[in-house]
Amino acid sequence: MKKKFTFQFKILNTFLLFALVIGCSQSAKKGVEGGSDYYSESYRPQYHFSPEYGWMNDPNGMFYYNGEYHLFYQYYPDSTVWGPMHWGHAVSEDLVHWKHLPIALYPDSSGYIFSGSAVVDWENTSGFGKDDITPLVAIFTNNDMTAEKAGEVGHQTQGIAYSLDDGRTWIKYRENPVLENPGIWDFRDPKVSWDEGIQKWIMTLAVHDHIEFYSSANLIEWKKESEFGKGVGAHGGVWECPDLFQLENKETGDKKWILLVSINPGGPNGGSATQYFVGDFDGNRFTTEQIEEKWIDYGRDNYAGVTWNDIPKRDGRRLFIGWMSNWQYAEKVPTEKWRSTMTIPRELILGKSGTDYFVNSVPIEELKQLRSSAIINGQMAVSDTISVDNQGLLLNNSELKFSFNMTKNIDKSSVSTEFGIILKNNLGEKLIIGYAPTSTQVFTDRNYAGVDTFSHNFASRQTAKYHTSDKLDFHVFIDEASVEIFINNGDIVMTDIVFPTVPYNGIEVYAKDGEVMLEKAEIWNLKSVW
Repeated sequence: MKKKFTFQFKILNTFLLFALVIGCSQSAKKGVEGGSDYYSESYRPQYHFSPEYGWMNDPNGMFYYNGEYHLFYQYYPDSTVWGPMHWGHAVSEDLVHWKHLPIALYPDSSGYIFSGSAVVDWENTSGFGKDDITPLVAIFTNNDMTAEKAGEVGHQTQGIAYSLDDGRTWIKYRENPVLENPGIWDFRDPKVSWDEGIQKWIMTLAVHDHIEFYSSANLIEWKKESEFGKGVGAHGGVWECPDLFQLENKETGDKKWILLVSINPGGPNGGSATQYFVGDFDGNRFTTEQIEEKWIDYGRDNYAGVTWNDIPKRDGRRLFIGWMSNWQYAEKVPTEKWRSTMTIPRELILGKSGTDYFVNSVPIEELKQLRSSAIINGQMAVSDTISVDNQGLLLNNSELKFSFNMTKNIDKSSVSTEFGIILKNNLGEKLIIGYAPTSTQVFTDRNYAGVDTFSHNFASRQTAKYHTSDKLDFHVFIDEASVEIFINNGDIVMTDIVFPTVPYNGIEVYAKDGEVMLEKAEIWNLKSVW
């Protein structure tokens, strides 16, 4: 019996080993080809961009060239917390499906590779082009960590690199830096673009508590033009990751210049966030009549966002993406293999009310290709809490459109004091998205939305002032660990990461102390892009 058992055990061991090898081979194959085991970890986003492994923060160097949208990003491949910064790299043909590429820029003797931008040098002003190949030029901050630790104020300088093979490999300029530090601690995050008016490159640079503008004819020699921002806007923290571009109002034809400035801390609901200014730029100086603070996003988790360079004129959009986290807890969130995600790409649109200009953010049209069958709920009066039929659909990869009307068939004296949407799961966890007409506030409440013990800063209610007396549309994108809300076609945007213990699988609408009409509720499942 013993010999027979031993023989059978050996056969079983051999079979198990063979199965294990085959299984591992199949898993590896699925990982490479994007099969069912790929991007399947807890909280792994299914239609947002995230690195395969390691740490990610700010988007960098975005441009469009030869049919590809390029996305670079602050990257540390050896850990899931911030470390020596590289530039990670990915490309997409539609801003939805991404292909990971090898690391573009590595740290070197000049320091870590901090945030920056990249351009297509169409006229070869830099002289890097060869054999009629158009050079791509990246502009970035070198951060000398040895000098920083020694307390030297000149530890941040601006360097460049170029590519002659569609951005697949990058050659650092031998004479870096191209912009020396004048003796300022924070001197970083160059965003460069071509100015048609003055026929020069303009660099928008974050300098501690203000922005400085530089110009160049060749991307190598830079001249300081002006400064902006001291005493203007929000100053609760250091200014970072600026962007300067022009938008046209589609209804009036008015053109205004937009200056994005990220700030950490000092956001409207705590921690890091991105403010913007609407004004004019003459190639030398940016000016604005804006008095109040304006924010691209009032949620807790949209930071360091910038826009793509070189979008074709036939497209005409100004396309934006942000880092979907907050420095208050970014290194502590409950993911294991990777940390951080980008927002969905958005189009920025110039709006106008009276004499006031503002910037709306709307989801890009390309996201509609991910929709599967729609679930549509018709009109219903809401005066309490009512379940919405989502036909058993898990909501961890979904898109919602809920349209409320505060006047239809309702006496003004009986309009609800608060109404909205509740996303919930079987464990009683819930995320609330709502509007309070009496205080004119839209809000998200993630105090009971899921796992939050990793940081005392996480559980919170985010608010934004917004006045409407008629309709309120909530356009909501839900992924495995995030919710992005676009209110009334992007008048207000709120982006929050959430970590439900199990996926949300139920939707309720509610109204307090009165009534509101839900005119329509649409629900789509969204297909994974990985």
